[in-house]
Amino acid sequence: MSQGAAHPVLAQAWRGETVESEHRGSVAVMDATGALRLQFGEIDHPVFPRSAVKILQALPLVASGAAERFGLSDAQLAMACASHGGQPAHVATAAATLAQAGLDAAALECGAHWPGFDQATRALAALGQVPSALHNNCSGKHAGFVCLGCLLAQDQGADPRAFLRGYVQRSHPVMREVEAALQAATGYDLADAPVGTDGCSIPTHGIPLRQLALGFARVASGQGLSADHAAAALRLRQAIAREPFMVAGTGRFDTTVMQHFGERVCCKVGAEGVYCAALPELGLGVALKMDDGNTARAAEVVMAELLASLVARDDADHALLAPLRSVTLRNWNGIEVGRLSASLPN
Repeated sequence: MSQGAAHPVLAQAWRGETVESEHRGSVAVMDATGALRLQFGEIDHPVFPRSAVKILQALPLVASGAAERFGLSDAQLAMACASHGGQPAHVATAAATLAQAGLDAAALECGAHWPGFDQATRALAALGQVPSALHNNCSGKHAGFVCLGCLLAQDQGADPRAFLRGYVQRSHPVMREVEAALQAATGYDLADAPVGTDGCSIPTHGIPLRQLALGFARVASGQGLSADHAAAALRLRQAIAREPFMVAGTGRFDTTVMQHFGERVCCKVGAEGVYCAALPELGLGVALKMDDGNTARAAEVVMAELLASLVARDDADHALLAPLRSVTLRNWNGIEVGRLSASLPN
């Protein structure tokens, strides 16, 4: 799906004082009226946003009343928008969400994998245990889907466990609600959009960066959303700002940035070099895609550079972002060997 040949270089990896690698990509910054504020590269070709749109996928959880019915906390709502590291607090929070809906991990259809946080993996292994679906980085999102499904089942007088089977399928009522919210927020017709299967087994839709940025501008401002989705977006942003650890975890970019900026920035990484952000103070949405799928390195430094130019307003903001915009690279002996830096076009 990439159109990378003509895209500009957005980040460079340096070995000593020589550029060793270049990472090309595209960026869109929009406001909620659809006005384009900043563009690098081609932004109208569909990309799979993957986990970057979790806050959009969580809108029905709140708008439907499911979050209120099951008494979900800020931490649990933040987890519904998370790609977490599988740390103990993440696992416990996902389990609590399911318990409040009267279910357990057996209801999750996201699959199991070892925690992304190395110490959590080591701790599990040391106990001779194996990971469950609760350790999946998407378990919070799926716990939210389960709560939404339980509400839909109750409203129809159906057995929740039976109703929830296959909730990851596009045709299931839960995924239909999620898809409708994604389409409404981005203003992009998903009926004929490219569609694939995400790592956690739900559908992922091909959406242009222009429309993704528009969706996040709407999340940032509430403008262009229905009243219930605007209220849901605000509730989710507030929950994330109060519990940023739950969205990612120790040492992770999203948690680090949102712990500092609070409600000024709501950012979310996606797989394969996609990053999105809502900037409520400015009413702007940001969406970027690295052509080579470089998420943990290139996409992060590009997002940090964009935040430095769009959001940072004092020395503390710049100090927080400086090491994220230009990351020191070290070898296994701890010797500095280079850096990875953003290099946005002038």
